[in-house]
Amino acid sequence: MPRAAERLSGEAISADGTAIAFDRYGSGPAVVLVHGAFTARGHPTLSGVAAALAQWFTVYDYDRRGRGESEDTLPYAVAREIEDLAAVIGAAGGSAMVFGGSSGAALALEAAVRNPAITKLALWEPPYHVDDSAPPLPDDFAAQLDALVRADRRGEAVARFMIEAAEAPPEAVAAMRAQPSWPGIEALAHTLAYEAAVLGPGNALPAARLAAVTQPTLVLNGEDSPRWMANAGLAVAAAVPGAVRRVLEDQAHDVSPEALVPELLEFFVTA
Repeated sequence: MPRAAERLSGEAISADGTAIAFDRYGSGPAVVLVHGAFTARGHPTLSGVAAALAQWFTVYDYDRRGRGESEDTLPYAVAREIEDLAAVIGAAGGSAMVFGGSSGAALALEAAVRNPAITKLALWEPPYHVDDSAPPLPDDFAAQLDALVRADRRGEAVARFMIEAAEAPPEAVAAMRAQPSWPGIEALAHTLAYEAAVLGPGNALPAARLAAVTQPTLVLNGEDSPRWMANAGLAVAAAVPGAVRRVLEDQAHDVSPEALVPELLEFFVTA
């Protein structure tokens, strides 16, 4: 990966007055990065992507509401997160290409339906559940996670999300809870209900809405990711008109920036 580009920090004010913090790298056409669960700006994967793409683009890596230095005006609604992304795009000059990872890919798709200021859309493994190979989730999963956080059972909320939604082995989660990094993970527990709300009841594919996406769209999957994620990628590519899907060799859901950057660069520079 190239040497990190200069990083400048700023903030955008969303439609409801929420301050959304971002880092800006490089110069050129705007690209906005949308994080998935448990991550915020500065995370090694997307900060690595930002630093690499900054040779050709102005890259915005932002904290979704409730994370990092962004505010969290309540009550939460997916529409507010779509407005947050629109505010960052506004700060970027009024239009931008967008990359979304995991649940951030689902948020980017929802935003693209509503916001023509998104000019291109690249997606890493949106975690929709399209068949029985996916882990079953209750339709009220978001409400259950929110209730755990409100009861100050943040660790239980994190564990449930990791085990039930991300398919982490229970013994691995138990080991994580003993690590010094666990309090930082628990600090994001309230945002897990937001992720579940973005995906919707049961993480079901919103095929009718995806059919309304008009932007050029690239769907990426990892060769080593679970089969249900590959099936979700196929379903998203089939639902979005004209979408292209590619599979990255030797990559799982925790994809490396070195694998992502060439695909994103080729897609974003192509007319």
